[in-house]
Amino acid sequence: MKTTHFRLAAAALGAAWLVAACGSSGGPQYYSLADSAAPARAPMSAGGAPAYIELAPIAMPERFARPQLVVRKKDAPDSPAVDILEQHRWSSSFEDELRDSLGSGIASRLGAVDVTKSGRQRGQPATRIAVQLEQFDAIEGKRVDASFTWTVRRTDEGSATGCRLSLSEPVGGGFDALAQGAQRLTSRLADAIAASVPAPAGQPTAKCAA
Repeated sequence: MKTTHFRLAAAALGAAWLVAACGSSGGPQYYSLADSAAPARAPMSAGGAPAYIELAPIAMPERFARPQLVVRKKDAPDSPAVDILEQHRWSSSFEDELRDSLGSGIASRLGAVDVTKSGRQRGQPATRIAVQLEQFDAIEGKRVDASFTWTVRRTDEGSATGCRLSLSEPVGGGFDALAQGAQRLTSRLADAIAASVPAPAGQPTAKCAA
């Protein structure tokens, strides 16, 4: 009887240790592209009325449209092989994370309202922005490279402006530094897109970044 009790107690202790070990191993690390230090500017519309932007869902290759960080293999950065990091993730899918960050960043830079989050009054013109991610290469301890194209068009005008931009951001070691590099790169993209948004009538025409 004593032997049976001892075995049961040992089994219970072992199970408790296993649960504790699993709990202490920790879950995935989550990252955000949001830039809390994005500069705010005066409203782009005249007379104090709010201006509106409408950012379409970000188009991107399917391999990037996931919550996990996708990075080039550190020991072979020039190889097409990548690692999908289950323990290092964006706070939402990458396309949603990028859209939220760009929408907030562009709106704050223009002093505008992002209608994809708040809506707008009927008949009020808006600036429609469509962004496509063409390439995104993250190499731990080295850099983050990305290429984007986008179009900008006001709903009360027929013409559209098309732009293209390639960016590179150096990073330090570790995945935290990699995520921070991607955040800085996204902030630079928001700067470029905001600069390409057409100004109200009577003001200088915006242009694509060089």
